[in-house]
Amino acid sequence: MNRMAGFPDETRNRQPFPQRIAIVTDAWRPQMNGVVRTLTTTCAILERRGHAVEVISPDLFRSVPCPTYPDIRLAMAPPGAVGRRLAAIAPDAIHIATEGPLGVAARRHCMARGVPFTTAYHTQFPDYVARRTGLPPGLFWRYIRWFHAPARRILVATESVREELRRRGLGRLHAWSRGVDLACFNPQAPAPPEFADLPRPIQLYVGRVAVEKNIEAFLGGRYPGSKVVVGDGPALAGLRDRFPDAHFIGRRSGAELAGCYAHADVFVFPSRTDTFGLVMIEALACGTPVAAYPVAGPVDIVTDKVGALSEDLDRAIAGALFSERADCAALGARYSWDAATDQFLAGLVALDPEPAMA
Repeated sequence: MNRMAGFPDETRNRQPFPQRIAIVTDAWRPQMNGVVRTLTTTCAILERRGHAVEVISPDLFRSVPCPTYPDIRLAMAPPGAVGRRLAAIAPDAIHIATEGPLGVAARRHCMARGVPFTTAYHTQFPDYVARRTGLPPGLFWRYIRWFHAPARRILVATESVREELRRRGLGRLHAWSRGVDLACFNPQAPAPPEFADLPRPIQLYVGRVAVEKNIEAFLGGRYPGSKVVVGDGPALAGLRDRFPDAHFIGRRSGAELAGCYAHADVFVFPSRTDTFGLVMIEALACGTPVAAYPVAGPVDIVTDKVGALSEDLDRAIAGALFSERADCAALGARYSWDAATDQFLAGLVALDPEPAMA
């Protein structure tokens, strides 16, 4: 099994696998982000293994645009609707994936009935909301502690996130890593035509084009070559206006996205609010080194052999360019979705009165 470095073996005492799993999430298709890709991939693998997975997501209810981020829809479920769906599913285990309206409704239902559940900490939510509201992150950590504290287990992607949550007073933390589709993301992916005449080195960003991703820190750098942004989001128009020399080529997926990774010289990850950064391991699997800040996510993935970390992104880019692409591809290939799904299953809590192990 491909466990995270630094995490103990949390599968030794796993309970029998449940057959019917309810997942409640405020992030779902048609959104395109790391949380959605993680959940959809995990669900597909669970179903392939014979588990019955029922997802309670925003597409089942009336929704409204999220303030400051209209591409994200917030579900407006009628009172009791989430609980009724959970009761109808009669699951063997309940996983609440996000801290939004549906997650709160599912938490309320479980708490009122003494039903155990697990949660996941996918995003540095306090920093994310602070960037959008201008309020201090400490205000939102109170909400995070309130939301996650009753969970039998909190699934986290990296050791550094686990340590931060411990410092914030949360326990019962369980490893849930991420994976790469190596059939798609590999160094042999075809080159995108947009790269043909670009000056080297090509410096690539992939992901949502939104304020919390800190993309301006990348685009405002002075390292020579070409800066390419793959993705879409509410900050796109503003960044295009501010950085006319950058190349914004829109959203890509599948082989087209893999080609962008494989034919860039360095992948730049400027975010300070992600807990993992799925795009980093996709880039590595395609043989492309990573430049990033030394924060949660990058510090758990990027070694000196496959990239560079620095508070100066230009310095990180310069250092990453010395990495061997074969070393990058080898590290990326270590991340397996099947192994990550094993971790997810091991973290689930069967619906019985026995307390979970701390």
